[in-house]
Amino acid sequence: MAVHTAPSAGPQRFDLVVSGGLLADPLRPEPIAGDLAVRGGRIVATGEPGTLAGEEYVDATGLLVAPGLIDLHAHVYAPRTSLGVPADAVGVEQGVTTVVDAGSCGSDHWDDFAGNVVNAAATRVLSWLNISRHGLVHGRTELAGGPDDIDEAATEKLLREPPDRVRGIKVRMSSSVLGDSGLAPLRAAKRVATRAGRPVMVHVGNEPPHLADVLDLLGDGDVVTHAFHGKPGGLFGSEDVARRAVARGVRLDVGHGSASLSFATAERALAAGFSPHTISTDVHVGNVEGPVHSLVTTLNKLLALGLSPHEVIRRATLHPAQVLGLDGELGTLRVGGAADLTLLRPAEGPLTLTDADGDTRTTRTHLEAALTVRAGRLHTPGTPTG
Repeated sequence: MAVHTAPSAGPQRFDLVVSGGLLADPLRPEPIAGDLAVRGGRIVATGEPGTLAGEEYVDATGLLVAPGLIDLHAHVYAPRTSLGVPADAVGVEQGVTTVVDAGSCGSDHWDDFAGNVVNAAATRVLSWLNISRHGLVHGRTELAGGPDDIDEAATEKLLREPPDRVRGIKVRMSSSVLGDSGLAPLRAAKRVATRAGRPVMVHVGNEPPHLADVLDLLGDGDVVTHAFHGKPGGLFGSEDVARRAVARGVRLDVGHGSASLSFATAERALAAGFSPHTISTDVHVGNVEGPVHSLVTTLNKLLALGLSPHEVIRRATLHPAQVLGLDGELGTLRVGGAADLTLLRPAEGPLTLTDADGDTRTTRTHLEAALTVRAGRLHTPGTPTG
């Protein structure tokens, strides 16, 4: 891959042209060869190979040109939380143009999070605001204190404020978090989210509460993250309820994390018709060096389970954009959308991958992040943004 600066010419020159690659637009059934042009941070044209000219020119020969990858579940509130990693380190430096912080921040700390993380990163940073006013700033039992941990009015206000960086509400529904709170935090999250017209992302894990009771409270557009964990209970302790939930529009998300992607569970789920709607990492300081590593590594784990490259790209682009209500802006290569792109190199040869339980699978075809374009600006994966 090469980046060239072209001499100035006629009126149809663009800021940047990505040429020679396969355009992996998830709105199409398969990638197609073509050029893509950028001006002013937007996608402004696509065309036949070799037909567009730009001030900068990226030779994408041999690469998949995908919409910018979206990590729907990450933890990037560093250093205010013990889990936080720098947004760009798991964003544009790893081929990811958008990360959605999943509950690190609650309403009490939004101004700090917005100023020091959202506005400071080259990566687009969005938020699932924690229903707990404290988020994870004071530790990881943010809902154990009872009703005083939740400020519904302050949370709803942030969901309604421009520029719409808060896209929904995160609530963790597992025994290690809740104390004696039971389902009350989820009911509060649903009340606020429904009033604001936004979805809820629910962390599930060790019971109680029982997954079936959680699913019964969720509706169209809500997300269950860690859906393919290997802990007791889970999908196959509530299979019939899970099928009804998926049928009414509840989305199953991977949310790999340190303990929440089991190859065995995912294989069983795929065989039973439970395919992940979105693929995310739950990346944080405890797993970024392994087993998670990156969103691209997580996509490769789903390749190892039998999904195709185009299927995993769709689950990390168009599908999360739809969950966030941003599919007119992100997640496709349509003209007029944001010029957020991830150039991926298909690589041949065996690659052994490890899940959250230490189990392994091997894939013979995998993806590598080759170049990131965020709002029309180039970033090379593996290179700190400074």
